[in-house]
Amino acid sequence: MPDNFDAIVIGTGQGGGPLAGQLANAGWSVVVLEREHVGGSCINVGCTPTKTMVASARVAYLARRGADYGVQTGPIAVDQSVVRKRKRDIVESWSAGSRKGLERWEKLELIMGEGSLTGPNSVHVSLNDGGERDLTAKTILINTGMRSFIPPIEGLANVPYLDSTSVMELDGVPKHLIVVGGGYIGLEFGQMFRRFGADVTIIEQAPRCLPREDPDICSAMSAILKDDGINLLVGSSPSRIRGNGDKITVELQGANGGTEIAGSHLLIATGRQPNSDMLNLEAAGVDADERGFIRVNEKLETNVPGIYAFGDVKGGPAF
Repeated sequence: MPDNFDAIVIGTGQGGGPLAGQLANAGWSVVVLEREHVGGSCINVGCTPTKTMVASARVAYLARRGADYGVQTGPIAVDQSVVRKRKRDIVESWSAGSRKGLERWEKLELIMGEGSLTGPNSVHVSLNDGGERDLTAKTILINTGMRSFIPPIEGLANVPYLDSTSVMELDGVPKHLIVVGGGYIGLEFGQMFRRFGADVTIIEQAPRCLPREDPDICSAMSAILKDDGINLLVGSSPSRIRGNGDKITVELQGANGGTEIAGSHLLIATGRQPNSDMLNLEAAGVDADERGFIRVNEKLETNVPGIYAFGDVKGGPAF
């Protein structure tokens, strides 16, 4: 027989975790499902780790500019393994804090596993340590977030590319980092690794970087990036990618068609996609748009009574 609760929360992001605690505090019996990291994207692979690394990159940048401020310094070197350890330590501290915040509630159970809908009031859980559980609840709350979108580029599957999570696990500074995507994620990592000491090329298929922002913002950002020494190629996109040993070559089409860019590392930063495809939405009749974002109203209600979705998985501004 399935375990019955007042509420099932799928995902422990910046909405799911705090809401689960509030429901438990109100006397509800709550079960929280988390597939990988307690705390969601922001704490584990988004805001917290990236801003931690941005801070390290800025220190390196200011150290190199010491003479501009009348401060004499010696040769500047970045130990990427130390940068990574600092990032990991801060993430672990925040994630552990989020987990403790959930575990303090008597009427809340945290389950590490992946949940999928089996009906409008039921969820099947594949446990991370093996085994399965079936749960039911009058209220189901979905907070599963998003992940990196990997486009279908010829040859990409045959080269060791990075995404916004794996690029933060590098133990050394790339010699030349090629970034595919000139949105906020691509620009942030591009500038970060340039300030760590890498050569950086950013490729954006739109006529300008940050294509969803106002043109004057893009103009100002482009000037800053070029002043940092970043090669920004707009109006271009990869037509084919190939790898040969430690070299990755990107063939371009568009404004820079016929051009080849060779680098040591490749970061794919072409956007994000919702983690809804593993939820089995059809079993409960939950509507989603063509990109997989769950449709909700102004109260975050889906079309199915008792099922709500919030955070990145419903679309709208990310992070």
